[in-house]
Amino acid sequence: MRIATRREFIAVAASGAFLAGTGRPSSSARPFQEIGRFEAAEARQGVAVDAAHVFVINDTQVGKYDKTTHRLVARGAGPAPGLLIHLDGGVVVGDKLYCAHSNYPGLPMTSSVEIWDTSTMKHAGSHSFGIHAGSLTWLDRYDGFWWAVFGNYSRVFGPSQQPYGNTRWTVLEKLDDSWRIISSWIFPEAVLRRVEPMSVSGGSWGPDGLLYCTGHDAPELYVLKLPAAGSVLELVETVPSGGHGQGIAWDRSSPGVLYGIIKSEKVVVVSRRLGA
Repeated sequence: MRIATRREFIAVAASGAFLAGTGRPSSSARPFQEIGRFEAAEARQGVAVDAAHVFVINDTQVGKYDKTTHRLVARGAGPAPGLLIHLDGGVVVGDKLYCAHSNYPGLPMTSSVEIWDTSTMKHAGSHSFGIHAGSLTWLDRYDGFWWAVFGNYSRVFGPSQQPYGNTRWTVLEKLDDSWRIISSWIFPEAVLRRVEPMSVSGGSWGPDGLLYCTGHDAPELYVLKLPAAGSVLELVETVPSGGHGQGIAWDRSSPGVLYGIIKSEKVVVVSRRLGA
């Protein structure tokens, strides 16, 4: 285990914060401060959290870690070998862990939600979207609804040597308890330019009622809100982050604390937003 010293990600021009709605350097009134990190072999795709544990996600498994000691408690896998291909972001709701899953980078794109019992880490269910709006990269539960992003990519994949959908087709969907679409939005150009040729890889609704999203690699967060009209999300600001893209999760048992990962180092990063 490795615990980092405290550091502040102060959003000033010199350190890479960005002017809301553009991507030009500016300042943020509420920077993040790193308050800890720990190593986790599963830290490749995303993270979820409840009051006592951190759930760290790779392509086919989830590691359950004690929140205080960072000790691995258990691992959860699919119901049978080979059924899981590409897990991504996740969220804990009650006693269940819900994870985004897709056949990325396979074609045609298919997606599902995979569910685990958080106490036993046994696979507890699945909902298939089949061929939908792209590859499901993350989902969250907020304001009585499910929220999910289906990513598309401008990067060229596989033997077809064709773009994997085009980043600009990435969509946020609001869904009911039966996974039926209620509304959907696309992302603003300022965000799409920063995540290309990949997509919006992580997202979690913050305690301030704003949606925090990440790309695939960059150490930054895109803070968004629903528009008053139209179908394009509004970018409030872009701020530096301790994590490097991938799935993120606000800790709803500790308001203002955000979990993320650094895939290249296989570590989980814990940050607090100052002023939250």
